[in-house]
Amino acid sequence: MLNTNLKHIESDEAFRALLSENENVMVCCGRMGPMCIPVYDVMEKIESKYPHVQLRDMAFDGPVSHLIRALPEVRGFNSLPLTVYFKNGRVAGATGGIQNKQQVTAMLDRLFAAQPMTASTAM
Repeated sequence: MLNTNLKHIESDEAFRALLSENENVMVCCGRMGPMCIPVYDVMEKIESKYPHVQLRDMAFDGPVSHLIRALPEVRGFNSLPLTVYFKNGRVAGATGGIQNKQQVTAMLDRLFAAQPMTASTAM
């Protein structure tokens, strides 16, 4: 299990339920290393601003990672983490390697249309 404050995906059943019960899902599959930790940090910081997206992590070396690693959309990626965005249970986008806040939020905004909550829209 990863040492993050995100919710973890630890079983095939949990992964399938996550995708079937939620329209928008972002899964970051990685390790506790220098390329992955910044992405986990970004996810933790923006989670409350994207209530319409389920943000989850998954251990790259764990038994459930085969569900991400086998996706055609990540086969050519050579660096961790593997970050996959699902819309209605299907892959909508994927990235490999370190991503900063601007890159992650740009992808979320592009793929999942709804704008992030701000102080003015939350009231």
